[in-house]
This record gives sequence, C-alpha cells and structure tokens, in this order.
Amino acid sequence: MHKDEHYLQRAVELAADNVASGGRPFGAVLVKDGRVIVEAVNTIHISQDPTAHAEMLAIRAACEQLGARLDGCVIYASGQPCPMCLGAMYLCGVSRVVYATTNQQGEPFGLSTAAIYQQMALPLCDQQLPVQYLAQPVMVEIYRDWKALNVPE
Repeated sequence: MHKDEHYLQRAVELAADNVASGGRPFGAVLVKDGRVIVEAVNTIHISQDPTAHAEMLAIRAACEQLGARLDGCVIYASGQPCPMCLGAMYLCGVSRVVYATTNQQGEPFGLSTAAIYQQMALPLCDQQLPVQYLAQPVMVEIYRDWKALNVPE
C-alpha cells in the first residue's frame, strides 16, 4: 500500500498543477511492474475535447508504448473515474484502479459523474439519451468476415 500512496500522491500533484495552469483538477499516473509508464492531466480546457480526461489520455499514451492490452497496469487517479474512463479501463485490461476523491466529494464542486452512472444503470429504453437499434443484417456478415481474418493460428 505504501507504493499506492506514492503514486496516488503524484496523481494529486498533477491535478493541483493542472488547476494552477487553468485546467480541471484531474491527474492520472499509469504504472506497470513498479514503473511509471505515463502521467497525464485533463486537457479539455486546451483541446475542447470532452474525452480528454487524464485517465483516457494516460491509457492512449500507454497503449502507444505497450499495445492495446494494459494487463498488469494500475491507474492512479485524482478523482473517481467517470463511466467513460472506467469503460476504457475494462476494454484495455487495466488490472486495478486507485483514486483519491469520490463522486460524493466532487458533487459540491460540479465534479461528479454519479448522474451518468445512474443513467447507464438503466435499460437503454429508460435512459435520457435516446438510443435506437435499427437492424442492418449485413453487419452480421461484416462481423463474420472480421472474425475469419482475426482467428488466432
């Protein structure tokens, strides 16, 4: 746990530095085998890209170095990961996440994603964002073609 505290403190430092530079209070450190692979901060204020969360940027940079799978990696984040970031962590195989502040702590500052988590827990038909399924049968053939090209030998 001592190493967890060390890396988490670094994520918090990155968040503080980002606020001092005009950004949002989010930093992330991605570690594998006790080695920092990448550090990142939220850059929405620079890029105007709403997906430019510290965790997403850390994942993108780490994947450039290590490949699409981040098995064995730990992400240390200054804030509780949002659903997008958490989904990306699942998709790339991050092994563990450690974070410094909860959605409840961020709520008074407008920094909670709890409402998004609540929406995503509902069936698609009950969510506020209309999501419509419109079948395209050819997609099954396209999936089949992809699978045939990507069968492990």
